[in-house]
Amino acid sequence: MKQKLYPDSGIELNPFISKHYDGILAVASMGRFPRALKSAIGHMEIQPGDSILDLGCGTGYNSQQMAESLDSTGRVLGLDISEEMAGQFEKRFAGDHRLTFKNQRIDLPFSLDRKFTKVFISFVIHGFPHEVRQVIIQNARSHLLPGGSFFILDFAEFDMDLMPPLHRSIFKAVECKYAFDYIKRDWKSILRGYGFNQFHEYHFLRSYVRLLEATQIPD
Repeated sequence: MKQKLYPDSGIELNPFISKHYDGILAVASMGRFPRALKSAIGHMEIQPGDSILDLGCGTGYNSQQMAESLDSTGRVLGLDISEEMAGQFEKRFAGDHRLTFKNQRIDLPFSLDRKFTKVFISFVIHGFPHEVRQVIIQNARSHLLPGGSFFILDFAEFDMDLMPPLHRSIFKAVECKYAFDYIKRDWKSILRGYGFNQFHEYHFLRSYVRLLEATQIPD
């Protein structure tokens, strides 16, 4: 197996989990996450002609949900480094010119030849060290059109010690150490430091999951 870039992270998946990722996520959430995702994407208010950058796009399941609101002029570009995820993404959207995949690390600075009305990241950013998260935020900002929105679907901010014992034990068992740090941070303040404002947030799954929308302040 290829050596992990971040040994303490839980977001770098082995080939078996990558192949069955969508199904595993649905089972792990007892069928609740797909419904929460659909609701979250609804709150994004995607317009027919939007251009969307999906950071850490995985199999393209999220991109597919977003593309349902696009017309023939809308676009989704998915970025990921997993070869298994790339194969599933490209197979899912074969013949659909609106959705494309690029093998690209999101944890290092990069520059694409275009900017987007929306940038989306789902259950990826919590799995990195905080200094790497800051790189990802800057990548999102630099690829947004003026007034564009950055959407983070991930864990909300909460006190793990106040969780019911069962939920706390599951969280401790399945999440990496970076997630414990992630839930303690004030993400609105962090994003303000990168030029975002006009926040909106929507909570799911007993309020442990949040869609946070941050609008870019034009330079």
